[in-house]
Amino acid sequence: METVFTPFASFGGGLAIGFGAVLLMLGLGRIFGATGIMSGALFFENRDELSWRLALIAGMILAPLAIFAVTGTMPAVNVPVSPAMIAIGGVIVGLGASLGSGCTSGHGVCGLSRLSIRSIVAVPTFMATAAITVFIVRHVFGA
Repeated sequence: METVFTPFASFGGGLAIGFGAVLLMLGLGRIFGATGIMSGALFFENRDELSWRLALIAGMILAPLAIFAVTGTMPAVNVPVSPAMIAIGGVIVGLGASLGSGCTSGHGVCGLSRLSIRSIVAVPTFMATAAITVFIVRHVFGA
């Protein structure tokens, strides 16, 4: 399985995520952690918190339509695994985010920029786990 190198699209995506994180921090004083935002929307305790969380989730879902409106084509998405594997991966990521007290967006984008010690420990742990997982999946199982 070959990984496609997309430096311009990746840079643009990184800028968009960083800009969104800054706007959320400046506007509401909140950290842009995708799993925390989703969890807070599913298990909300405060209606004021629910509205901005749902708006942010809607923006994440509708972003491909905005790309289509600008470019005339939908973003190419190629997921070379079964829906069952996607579901299993989602559960594993959810457990990891729960154990790590946050996800890559919360720790990697917001935590590191705030020099959070917890994030400084979490991000290398995420990266090492990802590298080990890719090695096992590609070279041990041959996927």
